[in-house]
Amino acid sequence: MNSAKILLVDDEPDILEILEYNLRREGYEVATADNGEEGLRRAEEMRPDLIILDIMMPIMDGVEVCRQLRARKEFDNTVITFLTAREEDYSQIAALDTGGDDYITKPIRPRVLLSRVKALLRRGERKEQEEVTSIAIGDIVIDLEQIVVLRGEERIELAKKEFDLLKLLASKPGKVFSRDEIFNKVWGTDVIVGNRTIDVHIRKLREKLGDHYIKTIKGIGYKFEF
Repeated sequence: MNSAKILLVDDEPDILEILEYNLRREGYEVATADNGEEGLRRAEEMRPDLIILDIMMPIMDGVEVCRQLRARKEFDNTVITFLTAREEDYSQIAALDTGGDDYITKPIRPRVLLSRVKALLRRGERKEQEEVTSIAIGDIVIDLEQIVVLRGEERIELAKKEFDLLKLLASKPGKVFSRDEIFNKVWGTDVIVGNRTIDVHIRKLREKLGDHYIKTIKGIGYKFEF
């Protein structure tokens, strides 16, 4: 199952319905909006990994939505792609000029859409990894380039998987990461590990960092907080 969050913004109910159906079937978390103003509000609430925006919409068009999102630092790493009609060359250029990452032309075939979505989400992961060199939360600094963790002046020694696990949890403070998501992102889908592997690594992190940073969400997974 995919864990990425996707926001669909389009004023055509039929398009919203078919896109939402196909994305949910792939396991994505999906929210929808039928105009640009509502799309902005939902983006602020959801903080999606990917936003699919129609260009021509009532109240506020997709280009203006993109412009406002890109003006806010919290959406720097959000991938934004546009839905456009084939003849909308000018709109496509304007969309990319305001910070859009790509565009998808209508009519949309579900199989093509899913392929593009996967590619865009991979691009977003690379973009985030390239831009972020350290994570500072409270008195903890995670240096992603030197692969070290500092608490004030103290250097905390972590094993590779402990570091990878901490980096994942701290990348989005307050977000609950499911056990499956942690396994996939830290150990990979091709690696077979025991059911207690995550628990053991969490215990070691708590011993080294302190008990209050990582919270257990019973029956779901873990989150980082301070």
